[in-house]
Parts: sequence; C-alpha cells; structure tokens
Amino acid sequence: MQKTLLMILLIVINQGCTKQNESASTTKTESKKDFTQYVNPFIGTKNMGHTYPGATAPFGMVQLSPQTNFETMFHEDGSYNTKTYAYCSGYQYADSTIIGFAHTNFSGTGHSDLGDFLVMPTVGELILEPLRTEDGKKGYYSAYSHDKEQASPGFYSVELDDHKIKAELTTSERVGYHRYTFPKTEDAHILLDLVYNVYHHDNKNVWTFIRVENDSLVTGYRQTKGWARTKKVFFAMKFSKPFKSYGHKKYNSETYNGFYRRFQESENFPEMAGKDIRAYFNFETEEGEIIEMKFALSPVSTEGALKNLNEEIPHWDFEKTKNETQQKWNRELSKIDVEVVDPNERITFYTALYHTMLSPIVYEDVDGKYRGLDQNIHDSDDFTNYTIFSLWDTYRALHPLLNIIQTERNNDMIKSMLAHHDQSVHNMLPIWSHYANENWCMIGYHATSVIADAMIKNVGDFDKDRALRASVNTASVSYFDGLGEYIQFQFVPDDLSHSSVSKTLELAYNDWCIAEMARKIGNSSVEDEFRERSEYYRNVYDPTIGFMRPKLSDGSFRKDFDPMNTHGQGFIEGNAWNYGLYVPQQLDEMISMMGGKELFSQHLDSLFTMELDDKYIEKNEDITRDGIIGNYVHGNEPGHHIPYLYNWTNTPYKTQERVRMIMETMYGNKEDGLCGNDDAGQMSAWYIFSSLGFYPVTPGSDRYAIGSPLVEKAIIRFENGKELTIKALNQSKDNVFVKKVSIDGKDIDRLYLTHDELMNGKEIIFEMTDTPKL
Repeated sequence: MQKTLLMILLIVINQGCTKQNESASTTKTESKKDFTQYVNPFIGTKNMGHTYPGATAPFGMVQLSPQTNFETMFHEDGSYNTKTYAYCSGYQYADSTIIGFAHTNFSGTGHSDLGDFLVMPTVGELILEPLRTEDGKKGYYSAYSHDKEQASPGFYSVELDDHKIKAELTTSERVGYHRYTFPKTEDAHILLDLVYNVYHHDNKNVWTFIRVENDSLVTGYRQTKGWARTKKVFFAMKFSKPFKSYGHKKYNSETYNGFYRRFQESENFPEMAGKDIRAYFNFETEEGEIIEMKFALSPVSTEGALKNLNEEIPHWDFEKTKNETQQKWNRELSKIDVEVVDPNERITFYTALYHTMLSPIVYEDVDGKYRGLDQNIHDSDDFTNYTIFSLWDTYRALHPLLNIIQTERNNDMIKSMLAHHDQSVHNMLPIWSHYANENWCMIGYHATSVIADAMIKNVGDFDKDRALRASVNTASVSYFDGLGEYIQFQFVPDDLSHSSVSKTLELAYNDWCIAEMARKIGNSSVEDEFRERSEYYRNVYDPTIGFMRPKLSDGSFRKDFDPMNTHGQGFIEGNAWNYGLYVPQQLDEMISMMGGKELFSQHLDSLFTMELDDKYIEKNEDITRDGIIGNYVHGNEPGHHIPYLYNWTNTPYKTQERVRMIMETMYGNKEDGLCGNDDAGQMSAWYIFSSLGFYPVTPGSDRYAIGSPLVEKAIIRFENGKELTIKALNQSKDNVFVKKVSIDGKDIDRLYLTHDELMNGKEIIFEMTDTPKL
C-alpha cells in the first residue's frame, strides 16, 4: 500500500513538473520574440492623433502619462478655448515642458476628460502652481528634451531638467508605479495636484477629500463634473520613504468650514477637503537617492484602492512590475506575428495593434466590485467590467478586431454594456460612456452593432435574448436625439434635429443590426419591424441631385444645401459626398439607387481626386488637412469603409489601389504617424485589418471585404489555440493588386472572406501583381 501511494505521489509530482516545464517552455517561447520592441508609443502624439506616450497595461485602468500643458476649456469671457482640443490626451509632442504625470488619460479621442491625480516631483522652493504663480513667477513645471525621454509598452521615463530629477513610470492594471531619482537636497517635494484636469473648467472639481493615514500612506478621492458629469475616482498613494512634513493649499473660497476653523489645516493636518486642492509631501534626499511611489485607483472606495495596491504590487521592486507588464504586452502583441517588406511598416503595425488595446479599460477592483451607471456599487459575478465605450468610432473596426483576437474580452465588454442597460434609468445601452457615466456623445446606438457582430460570429456566452431586449429598448426611447422623430417620420427631420441625415443613416444601420440579432435567435416579429426601419435611409436620398440630403418635417428637401460643406448641412463630421455613402447594410441597393455601378465608381473616383476647399472644413475641429485625400476624409470615421466600396462596382482593383495608398500616406512610424484622432483605437484597427488584406465593411455581417494586404506574411493566433497564416506572394511596393486568393489551397472567385474561413481556415494566400485585374 505504501509503495502504491509512493508511486502515485511520484507520478503526480512528475506530472506537475512536466506542466511547470511546459508552462516555462511556453513562456520562454513567447519571450523569444520581443514584439514590444516594434512599438513606438510616440506615434500620434504630434498634431491631432491625441495619443499618449505614458505607461499602461493592456486594457489597464491606469494610464500613467506626462502632461505637457494646462489649457482650460474656456476663456475668461466664457468663449471656448480652441487650444484645449490639442490636449485631449494631456500631451503634445511639440511642447518642451512637463507639468506632471496623471493617472487617467484617454487615447485618441476628439473630446476629453480625465487627467486625474497629477503628480510632480520638484526640488527647491515649494511652488504649487504648474505654469505661473499668483505673483507671476515660474511655476513648478520643468523643461525636458525628447533626447532624454523614452517610452515602450508599460514604461516611460524622462529627465526633468529644471529639477534634475529622473522620472520613471510603469503600471499594473490598477496601480501606477513611480520611481524618482533625486539630487542631494533638503527641499525635495512630491506634489499632488488635484486642481488639474484635462478639459478643465472652473466648476469641474466638485469635491476632493484626502486622508494622511501615516507618514507614508495617503488615501482619498476626487469627484468631478466634466464630460462625465458625476465621476468619482478613489486612490491610495504609498511612498517608499516617510515624508518629513506635508500640507496643502486650497484654491477655492470657503463659505462654511464648521468647527474645522479651530485647526491650522494647511500644514501637517491629516485631513484635506475642498473643491480645488494642491497637496505636497516634503523629503530630504541624498545625491542619486530614489523615492518610489505606488498609486492605486478604484472606482469604488479607498479600501478598494488599497486592495488593488496590495494585490497587484505588494512589493517595492520597480523592475519586477515593469517586466511583468511588458510580458503582458508581449503576449497580446504576439497574437498577430507579421513579416513586412519595409521594417518601418512593422513599427507602424505593432504600434497600431498596441493602440487597439488601450481601451476599453478594466473598470472594477480586484474583488470584482465596480461603480455602476446608477452610482451604486455592484459585483461582476460572471464577467470583468469595462468602461470607455467610444462606440460611434469603435464599432466600425475595433470591436470586429476584438472579435478575432480578443474574444473573451469582447464578450465581457458586451456584458458590461448589458449591465449598463440594466442600471440605466433610460433603459438604454451605452452611447458613449466612461467611468460610470453616459456622456451622450455622437449619434446612433452602436452598442447594437457590437452585439450583433458578436452574435452573428458566434462570439461569447452573453445572454442573446437579454441582448435583443436591451437593443429594442434602446431603439424605442423616443426622447433620445431625434429617435422619436425618426420613428414618426421614418427619417430625422432637419428642422427638428441637428445632423439629421447622419442620424437617419446611422439609425437605419443600427436597426438592421437589431433585425439581424432577431433573425439569429428566431424572433420574427422584431426582425420584421426593424428590417423595415433599416430601409429608412431611402427617405433622405434626393435623386434629382444624386445625394443624401436634409429633409424637413413637411416632407420637402431643405433648399439651402451644399453637399461639400461639413458644417450645418445635416451631417456630423462629414458632408454629403462622403458621409452620404453610409448604407453598409444594403450597399447593392444604395449603389443602384445612386445610378448603378459605373456611375458609383465614377463618384468614388471624383471623391478621391477632387479638391475640398478649406472653407468647407474650417468650422470642424475634427477634420484637419492631414487626414484628407481629395474629398475623402480618412482622419475621421464615417468614411473608413469608403475605399472598399469599389468592391461593389465593376472596378474592385481600385479598392486595392486606394487602400494601399492610404496605408502608405496616412500612417507612419513617427510622432505624426496618425492623420487624425486615433479615436480610442478605431483608426489603428482600420490599419490592422487593411494590412492583413480585408476589412469589416458591415459589422453585424460575417463577411470581410478583400483589399490589398501590406504584410508579406501574418500568423494570427486565436484564443482557442488555432492559428491562421496569411501570405502575400510577390509582395512589393508596386505589387498592390490582387491577382488571386486561395483558402487552404482552393481558389475563391469572390471579393470577401467569411468569419468562419478566418477562424477555422489554416492558410489564406494572396497572389500579388502590379497589373490590375480588369
């Protein structure tokens, strides 16, 4: 009996060792190729890409990144400060100053918020204002040089020249880790600026509360009213060295302070509370002394922040955290392994892939608790809760990409959207939501597209009936942004709602998505209702001029209409020439309605070659010259499908030509390598798909339009363990045309691939040539 037990024990130990060795082997295999070396986080930080270079984990809650200026939203006279737009991510590459490191930042958005908990190490005289003091002296900012600045996935460092401090940053998912190397001084400070915000205005900060728990631990929270009108973020900040003293300054007038007036609150008093506060913590340092700081976030409580801190980074080993996060990035980036002709294209590709994994972000504590849309605390029982849903942008390509390489996360994101619906007093899915708030930005209800795309592609285990009910509820809220008029008139009247044509087109597509969901689960009554609504786009087409056109509630088309103008013509961030081509659910019918394949191909030719005068875009800050080709605006989302529309004409080779041209001219491997806002990863997702040779023109369908691959070879590694190899034979700069496509050795005579062919095929081969297939 003892011998038998001994043999069993040896077998178990041996199997355990084998599994450990397999695991180690897998890790070793993953680490053989360092994909992070191909990522340049500075891409898009110059001009209007609005990306940030700081440290973060894949889909992480913390985005620890430098802030280079402090522009408020409004001038003193109340007018909008247009300079604010450049600082949607808090950072502009052209700046030469840094005012600190914030723990929350959007990536690539065209409007903004966040910038929570700005931290800045300084030396010398204690100064608490970032740019200019109240008496006009230099603020606490520091000059810096790009020569002394580095960024890679999960890591950022810079020399703060004015203070002679080296700053190094890394993160886990919920904790920012700072490492500051100081000079010798009796006057070292670490500032916590709780006045600062991205898109700041005088009334943005609602309340700030700080507790100094001991000589190295500080907790608190801040509530703001910005794009998210009721946003609370809690924190726990822990120093590696006790501070010798501390204090704060309030920048708001106190109308009532109760019996707290008994205390000298500004210095060494362990509570700080007010609307606008800047706190400081003082140290003495030796030459080259390092002070580290861990800064954990929570949407729930300071207790939650402490749990996050102790669970994710319980140690004081900066390099350990840095290496762990870089390994996480390497695993995510290795899901697509590409070979390219030009090495610079590899940097562009992997940075784009990196940008697709910066949001949505995890929005719950390590114990699964999160703040819901109803501002109550919830437990995520069977999913991880996410936030930052820039859906008008990301439904087009980002979420379809996640349905290929991040299926588990996208499943959780949909469950997060369904939780949002259940917590919504409007019974609506998210429109554009972040940090337990709906901000109502943009148009349509594109969570329906994300859900339909997953349902049609059999991604996820979310409740399909619940998802359909949530979608129908959302599509029935009559007071939402022209929806009641859309239902009543079967189009959105321009005299009753702005951006009327764009709304009609987007809502019709959303309704098609709902019809497809209903078809998938066999609900014929819902399918019939929304199938009919999906054709309402026809009601804003004017055949006398050949354009989609604003229509009034009396049924007549608006007379004063310019199809070139991007402002006030019934379209949002576009015009009739480009946005008017948005009927992805019925492209054949749209083309027939517009005169047939030949005329439509000519329309596309004109779109790409005509001139769009500055006067047509001067009132639209989201459309810049950098992202324009003719009258085609790649720098903005509504036209991203347009280059692929030649596939629905008799000249599909022009899709191949246009797509390659866009990849080569609108993207790059330098700071200005994005031609417009990355928009939470959508611009980058377009590049990933197009580089691989196909694109989801109609999310909610299982088809991908064939384009012209930029890669020589790509291996896509799916979460189920399968792999797909894509090869482009005879690939070169000149060979942009596709001669033939085969799947697992069989040629296909069509201009699309199916989702099943991607997920279950083994090899797709594009044969490239320099001669178009006429």
